[in-house]
Order: sequence, then C-alpha cells, then structure tokens
Amino acid sequence: MSKDMLKELKNITKNKQNWESTIDDVAVILGENYSIEVNAKALWLLGEMGLEHPQKIKRYVVDIAGYLDDENPKLRERSLNALGRIGRANKNLVIASLDRMMKMKDDESGSVRHAFVWACENIAVNAPELFCEKLEIFYWMIFDSDQKVRIESPEMFRVIGKRKPNCVKPYLEKLEWISQNDMPPVVRIHSAGAVRITNIALNEMK
Repeated sequence: MSKDMLKELKNITKNKQNWESTIDDVAVILGENYSIEVNAKALWLLGEMGLEHPQKIKRYVVDIAGYLDDENPKLRERSLNALGRIGRANKNLVIASLDRMMKMKDDESGSVRHAFVWACENIAVNAPELFCEKLEIFYWMIFDSDQKVRIESPEMFRVIGKRKPNCVKPYLEKLEWISQNDMPPVVRIHSAGAVRITNIALNEMK
C-alpha cells in the first residue's frame, strides 16, 4: 500500500501543472496510516505546493505543523521544510506556528536543526522583519555540533542582510572573524558572503 502511494506521489510531483487540483489528494494522506516514508514525501510535496498555491494550502497548515511534535525526526524535518516554503509564499499562513518552529533550534537531531535554519531562511526572504530580533539564535548555531547546521546558519545573515542590513550590522565584526578563522571552509565562505551582501545593502542606503 505504501509502495503504491509513493509511486502516486512521485507522479503527482512530476505534474506540477496539476498541483492546484491535487493538493487535497496529497493532504488527506497525513490523516491515514501510511509509512514514515510516505508521510515524509507528502509533507515535502505539500510545502512545494504551498509555495505555488498558498491560499489552497491554508486549511492544511495546522496539520502540517502538527508533525513538529512527531517522534520521528524525518517527519519533524519535513514539517519544517513545508512550513518554510509555505511561509515564503505567505508569512501570515505560518505566523501562528512560528513560536513552535523556533523551539526546533534545540532539537536533538542535527537534520531537524538544519531544516529549522533552512525553513527560517525561506520565510525571511519575504518577511525578514520576523527574524531581526532572533538573529542571536542563528549566530550561535554557526557553532553547532552538526556541520550542516554550521554551514547553513550564516546564510540566514545573508538573507536578512540583503533586505534588512541594519539588523545584521551588529554581527558584521563577528561574521568577519568567522570568515577568517572558522575551520570548515564553507562556513567561512558563507560568513564572508553574508558580510559582503550586508555591506552592499548598507552602502546602498547611504
């Protein structure tokens, strides 16, 4: 049963032109007794559908956010992924879930923490103001025990810095230090990129 459903979800994924009419078909899967793999695929697909058709996904956001509390880390991860994409399209659809999302920064799974940063980046693309007072969280995540989290976290400063450079300005010296001293090269590169983008935006404001 799960194998057949996975095949069906893959077919739906390929037919992007039909996404608007198949959102309900995918969402109903979350209420059924399918495998973790099927639910994970459904959550991911609902996020992509929500990016394209946010108003059509609105009624299912609560169900998607419910997986933030799932015992399986893959489903917590996919819930964050979906909320990030939906929030990128329309921040108002995920604001009610934002406090719950922010708690995921402390999740025991590195993959979930990585998904948390990525989801916040997506939302911040069009709603940077939601995170200006939360940047300290992402600064400390640059020193996370999981390398994927460390690599992703400076990207939050790049996204915010491009749109709200004054929010990132207090972190520029720290990010500059990381760009020159942190061991993983990609962390250095991403930190340097955040500094460069923020400085460009600050100069354009003069």
